[in-house]
Amino acid sequence: MIRFAGALLVLSGLLLSAVPAMAAQFGSDSLLAQAETLSLASIAAIGAGLSVIGVALGIGRIGGSAVEGMARQPEVAGQIQTAMIIAAALIEGAGFFGLIVCLLKA
Repeated sequence: MIRFAGALLVLSGLLLSAVPAMAAQFGSDSLLAQAETLSLASIAAIGAGLSVIGVALGIGRIGGSAVEGMARQPEVAGQIQTAMIIAAALIEGAGFFGLIVCLLKA
């Protein structure tokens, strides 16, 4: 997981630095403005993707733990399921907030 995160960080750095470098070759002000806008859009897209990945990991962990808890104590399965749904809704709401903020910044 750490190798994947490191590779993702290096790849995103390369992608974000490539756009201004290519725009600087032509020397046009309009191309530089487009490159800056594209860079902000790229950063916003990466932020949106990270927020969605975080939501997916959180809900997956909640689901796995809930199923494990239900398997250990079947008599409280209803209470565990209710708590799981509430926690998943809160995580999803926070994820949507992060997604909207990233998309509005683009």
